[in-house]
Amino acid sequence: MSIVVLKLPDVKSETETRPNRCPSCKGETFQRWGGSVRRIRDPHVRYALVYRYRCCECGHTFRHYPKGVDQAQQSQRLRKLAALMWVLGLSYRGIEGLLEVFRIRIGRMTAWRDVQAWAEQLRQMRKWKTVRVLGLDGAYVRAWGDIRPVLVAVDLGEGQPVEIGYVDEYKPEAVKKWLEPLVQRLGVSVIVTDDLAAYKVVAGKLDLEHQICQFHVRRWVGRTLHELKDSLPEQWQGILQEAGQILQELPVEGSRRLLELWKQIDEPRSGRDQPNSPVDKLRDLLIRLSNHWENYRIFDWQPEVPWTNNTTEQVIGRMKMRSRTVRGYKTEAGMLAGLLAAPLLDLAGQAAAQLVDPSMYIQAVLGVIP
Repeated sequence: MSIVVLKLPDVKSETETRPNRCPSCKGETFQRWGGSVRRIRDPHVRYALVYRYRCCECGHTFRHYPKGVDQAQQSQRLRKLAALMWVLGLSYRGIEGLLEVFRIRIGRMTAWRDVQAWAEQLRQMRKWKTVRVLGLDGAYVRAWGDIRPVLVAVDLGEGQPVEIGYVDEYKPEAVKKWLEPLVQRLGVSVIVTDDLAAYKVVAGKLDLEHQICQFHVRRWVGRTLHELKDSLPEQWQGILQEAGQILQELPVEGSRRLLELWKQIDEPRSGRDQPNSPVDKLRDLLIRLSNHWENYRIFDWQPEVPWTNNTTEQVIGRMKMRSRTVRGYKTEAGMLAGLLAAPLLDLAGQAAAQLVDPSMYIQAVLGVIP
């Protein structure tokens, strides 16, 4: 049995230093102006001596708190511990119950506020950060007592979630309305998505480069090629095989080669009231791949652009894990916190897969939580 020791922020009962500057005028000369003993909630420290100072330059009075203590009733250590417990899978009721074992009483709403404050801090830290390559993907999560569609945006440079919205990815106008201010604020120039038509429309309207996830493309094209292989006449099998080879190699001239293959098929198309024949389906496949060829290869000349959207999908997977542990999100703020916690939850899986010491994982988690 291994024991993991968590190093949380220090909390002092009395300050060991004087303030550096006046918060009002930035003056550096002070006079102690009394003090008071405050009761705080913390695993180890129960009381803190808070001194009050008066600025000799502007006359402003202000409090100077000991390390790990501020205006809140909880210490910074306890708030961080509550957020950590939530990240590792406890519900708000579970946090309340576990802390009560250690004779620390905080209500579920207090734990909820701690987590929301932490999530908002992370959100503000990332709000104005430049993100050139943005991953987008939709998902369905249990929220507000129902299954809801959401759209998730992830910074693919660092693998960090950026935003989540109650948006149906199948509706281009809704996606554009949600994405446009995000693109303007972050300076996004490239999006990485699956092969959904709505993303192609939005990328065109917002003048964004669009890398289509190769995993999704190869999956649906491979499925189509397999179906056509069993139904196409023998004379078209060579074109089918060459199309599959072009997709595997992703050559620069792939669009031209696919178009040339398409031109070789001159068989009349099926009537409007009839289902497409296998040859018609092959023609449709070739022209579709040719028209979107550049969107399959952006990663080839822009190294910072990934060729798949796996990072975004992993973040969503971790968010869904968090949703299951809390039996669905009750508020939009809770859903946002679940999204922002996703990379932290992913660290646990990475640690297990790579046989990393659990204490290193815990330290990584604590390093991310403000």
